[in-house]
Amino acid sequence: MKSGELKMGWARQYMPVLGEIRKKFEAEKPLAGQKIGMALHIEAKTAVLVETLAAGGAEVYITGCNPLSTQDDVAEALDRVKGVHCYAQRACSNEDYYAAIDKVLDQNPTVTIDDGMDLIHRLHTGRRELLDNIVGGCEETTTGIHRLRAMAADGALEFPVIAVNDTPMKRCFDNVHGTGESALSAVMITTNSLIGGKWFVVAGYGYCGRGLAKMAHGLGAKVVVTEIDPRRALEAHMDGYHVMSMAEAAKIGDIFVTTTGNTSVISEKDFRNMKDGVILSNAGHFNVEIDIPWLEANKDGYEARDSIETYIIDNKRINILAEGRLVNLATMKGMGHPIEVMDLSFALQALCSDYILREGPGLTGGVYEVPNEIDVSVASIKLKSLGVEIDRLTEEQEHYMNSWDIGT
Repeated sequence: MKSGELKMGWARQYMPVLGEIRKKFEAEKPLAGQKIGMALHIEAKTAVLVETLAAGGAEVYITGCNPLSTQDDVAEALDRVKGVHCYAQRACSNEDYYAAIDKVLDQNPTVTIDDGMDLIHRLHTGRRELLDNIVGGCEETTTGIHRLRAMAADGALEFPVIAVNDTPMKRCFDNVHGTGESALSAVMITTNSLIGGKWFVVAGYGYCGRGLAKMAHGLGAKVVVTEIDPRRALEAHMDGYHVMSMAEAAKIGDIFVTTTGNTSVISEKDFRNMKDGVILSNAGHFNVEIDIPWLEANKDGYEARDSIETYIIDNKRINILAEGRLVNLATMKGMGHPIEVMDLSFALQALCSDYILREGPGLTGGVYEVPNEIDVSVASIKLKSLGVEIDRLTEEQEHYMNSWDIGT
C-alpha cells in the first residue's frame, strides 16, 4: 500500500462520524448524478470526506486551497479513488494554483465546497457562464465567510452558500481545539523552540485565537492578546491574558501567531520594534496577515531551516514560518487539525452538501446557517461513538420550556 493510502487509512479509523455518514450515503446514494467541485487542504482527513461524497454517488473534482497545504502522496491517492479527480500539487506557482481551480470548474459542478472562497470568487469574476448550473455551496473557514458576507451585502452572491464555519460544532471544536492544538504543534515542531516562559502573542481573540491562547498558556507561556474589538479584548483580559496593542506587543513578544483573517496585522513598524530571533507565524487562511512583501522587497532573507525564512532588519533576525501561510498545514511538518476534530467539521460538510442539493433550488443567493438538526445530529453521532449518554427533556420539562404562563 502506498503512503497516501496509508495516511488515509490512519485517518479513517479515527473518524467515526464520517464513517456513519458514509454507510448512509452508500445505501441511499443521495448525491447520485451530481458533480461536486472542491477547493480544500489536500491531506488525509480531507481525503476521507472526498471518499464519503463519492460513496454517496457524486463525481468529485478537487484541488487545493493553499499552495503549501497539499500533500502530494494524498493527492495521488485521491486520484486513484473511483469517481474522484484531484488536480492539486504542493508548492505550485500562483498561476498553476488558479489553473487548477479552473480545471475543477471546467467540469461544470453543481455544488461547491470551499475553504477560503476561491472557487466561488472565480465563478463570479471569471467563469460566470457556469453560475446557472450551481445549486449551492458550502464554506469551511472564517476568512471565506467574511468574503461571502461582503459579497452578499453587495448583492453579488448569486447562489446559496452554507456557512459551515459559523455553526457551534465547527467553531467550538475545529476553531478552538483544532487551531489551538495544530498551530501550536506546528510552531513547536518547526522551530524546536520552548513555549514555557516565552511571551506568546496571539493577534485576534476570536474562536481560533481563544483556542491558541488557552493551549499556549497551558504550556507555561506568558500570553499576550491583541485585538480591535473592545468586547473581545475585555474577554481576553478577564480570561487572564495580557491585552495590549500590537505596537506594544512587538517590543516584548518572542513568538507571534496571527488569527485575524485581516491584512497587515504585523507590518514594518512592528518588525523594527521586535527582538532579535523573534518567531512570526500565521494561523489565518491567507498569507496577508504578516507583511511578507515588505520583507522581501526591503531585506535580505535566507532559509534558516525547513519552513523558516530569516530576514535581517536593523541587525536583528526576524524568523517567518511557512512564508506567512497557514502554519499548521504549510510547514513541512504541518499535519493540520487533529483527526477527531476534522471528523466533526467534515461530517458537517457532507451533510450540508446533501442539504443544499435538496433545498438549494428553493433558496436565493446569500449566506445561510447550518440547519440546527444537522449540527445536533453530528454531535449525537459523536457522543454515541464515545459511548456517552446524556439526559433528555421529560414531557413536563418540554411543556415548561415552551410555556410563558407558568409562574414561579
